[in-house]
Amino acid sequence: MGRLVPAVTRALDILELFLDGDGTLSAPDIVRKLQLPRTTVHELVTTLAARSYIVPVPGQPGRYRLGVRPYQLGSRYAEQLDLAAEGQQVARSVAETCDETVHVAILEGTDVIYIAKVDSTHAVRMVSAAGRRLPAHCTSVGKMLLASLPEHELAVRVPDEAELVAMTPNSITDPGALREALAEIRERGIAVENRESNPDVSCVAAPVRDRTGQVVAALSISVPMIRWSEDRRGELEQLAAKGAAELSERLGHRSVA
Repeated sequence: MGRLVPAVTRALDILELFLDGDGTLSAPDIVRKLQLPRTTVHELVTTLAARSYIVPVPGQPGRYRLGVRPYQLGSRYAEQLDLAAEGQQVARSVAETCDETVHVAILEGTDVIYIAKVDSTHAVRMVSAAGRRLPAHCTSVGKMLLASLPEHELAVRVPDEAELVAMTPNSITDPGALREALAEIRERGIAVENRESNPDVSCVAAPVRDRTGQVVAALSISVPMIRWSEDRRGELEQLAAKGAAELSERLGHRSVA
């Protein structure tokens, strides 16, 4: 690995300062935060401004905000992101931690489509495949995605008179009951499936967001009932949330503390 260039490192440190606070900084702010000489900061700020990485704030002399160049770079990065590929990498990491089957799915109409999947190494495990389509209301990923829809859009996809198919005796088939379940999911931020798509499997799922904050997918962990318990469920909920947050970060989402 080559040597890090101090000047480039300092310039990047300055740009990353704009991620916090109100998004504007003065040269004295940068000197104080990074403990750099004033002359060095002045030269770096002048260079960054000349390349449109930062620009003066109108009406606030001496203060700067991010310019158009970081936005252009970020947009190009977002264009080349592959949700399925990124999801597969994160799913693999989560599966290595819990040794259970992990899925990433998207919503299409009233169905979910698995776009990434990593199997458990256990002999007894959930059998599925990337590309498989299932009714959203029968799965943890699907309920998570439905719960993330605006109310008016949910009403269009799942009207009061909708006939919801049952995959197991535990499947939710009443639209009113589904809406109650989705309201609880919105409140908790986690979806749970109790043998609703497979009589021998339960799942937990968490939302995946893109750089705009919109939910674009969900990540789930599926567990055969022989390894399922309330304690295990709590552990898997935390792990699913962590994995979904990692995938969201890869997609450019920045959580607000």
